[in-house]
Amino acid sequence: MSAFSNIYLQAVTLFGAGAASGYWLVRWKERTLSAATRLQADSILQGAHRDAENTLREAQLKAAEEGIRIRQEIDQACVARQRQVIEAEKRLIERESLINHQLENLVQEERNLLQQKEDWQRRSESLEKQREELSGLEQRRRQELQTLSRLSESEARTQFLKEVETSALRDASDLSRRIMDEAKARAEEKARRIISVAIQRYAGAHSFESSSATVNLPSEDLKGRIIGREGRNIRAFENATGVTVLIDDTPNAVVLSGFDPVRREVAREAMSRLLLDGRIHPTRIEEVVQKVSQEMDETIQRAGEEAVQRVGISAVHPEILRVLGRLRFRHSFSQNVLEHSIEVAHLMGLMASELGMDAGVAKRCGLLHDIGKGLDQEIEGPHAIVGADFIGRFGECQVVVNAVAAHHDEVAPEGPLAILVGAADAISASRPGARSETLTTYIKRVEDLERIGLSFRGVEKAFAVQAGRELRIMVQPQEVTDEEAYHLARQISRKIEEELQYPGQIRVTVLRETRCVEFAK
Repeated sequence: MSAFSNIYLQAVTLFGAGAASGYWLVRWKERTLSAATRLQADSILQGAHRDAENTLREAQLKAAEEGIRIRQEIDQACVARQRQVIEAEKRLIERESLINHQLENLVQEERNLLQQKEDWQRRSESLEKQREELSGLEQRRRQELQTLSRLSESEARTQFLKEVETSALRDASDLSRRIMDEAKARAEEKARRIISVAIQRYAGAHSFESSSATVNLPSEDLKGRIIGREGRNIRAFENATGVTVLIDDTPNAVVLSGFDPVRREVAREAMSRLLLDGRIHPTRIEEVVQKVSQEMDETIQRAGEEAVQRVGISAVHPEILRVLGRLRFRHSFSQNVLEHSIEVAHLMGLMASELGMDAGVAKRCGLLHDIGKGLDQEIEGPHAIVGADFIGRFGECQVVVNAVAAHHDEVAPEGPLAILVGAADAISASRPGARSETLTTYIKRVEDLERIGLSFRGVEKAFAVQAGRELRIMVQPQEVTDEEAYHLARQISRKIEEELQYPGQIRVTVLRETRCVEFAK
């Protein structure tokens, strides 16, 4: 409305100005001009009046148009504002509805809580009544038991405590017996280890599995040529190699028996070359055996050098390398002694690095710890002591010598490296898969476990799993209850302890399953 007012005021001002100018012009004309001039003035005055009217009319039109435009803008603003008000009212209504709904839920939850509270109160009262009834029943049961057993409550308690004491003493005796058995098993294990080490270093007959090699023959006719006229070929071969040649009924095979693995390997290679050459007589036998022996010395030396390179230690005396290479042909419970020594050396390096010690010296101790097993049988004593004396003669430092001598506790350790050698040796020898157990012994233990499990009443199936470390028993649910299942597991474990000898422990798991099956017809 302010723009319209301004236009209107401008028009009025212009009109007033025009009228005033016209008036004064007329007055001037009347005084100074003639009649013709007056007529001209009148026409000019009329033109001015027309111009003023046109200007006023145009101003009024512009003011009307501006007013219409402003009114339209005001109407649009009012409509938009009205829409906002309507949306705000809708939101308020929705919030009010949501608040009312939440209030109803709260009221309902309060009612539910009050109802639950009443239910818990009734249950509490019911439980209290049941507790009182149970107390009365227990009192009457005690009185009846006293009447039937003719024992007072104190006498019955004394008898019960005596039974508990007897059971505890039985469990304590079982525990002590188990500790004694474990100590005995450890002693037997140590004795077996000492005997096995002594047998490995002794060149006498040991066993067919670990002291023989088989050479395949292209034909049966070669057996006669190996024996020779009056047995001269076989005698020459045995004298040259130091092994025994066994020619039996085995088709297309000759067995070479000897405990020294180096000699046995020389004999096997020499026999293979003689069979390929075809010339088998005492002179040729000596030539081939001598050549193979020289090659074997080079192979042993090269094996020792490769072991030193794999471990990554400094130079080693050639004599020590030669004995170290002989370990390539020795095995302990199917574990290669040279590979075992290399593995112990790596373990020593890792543990020494973790402890901040010299990894090079630690690896040297680990690589040489079993070098006594490669020496000849004429040197008596434990392999740790013999090996320590041997490397001490060829310039090894006292730390390495003591670690080698003390890794089986024959000598007191003088530093942490000796203890680490024993730990690394145990890790390498005891890890899963490092050393094998006799297949017959393993099968026998598994069969005995399943036999013991099936010997109890109610047992349906028995399975020895996890390499004989666990016995799983499946019972018949009609004959064995849940409480009896616990007692059955304890009985089976006790019988296993009494009848079997095994390392570590065996887990007994009793499974009882009830299946209900029906058919819809």
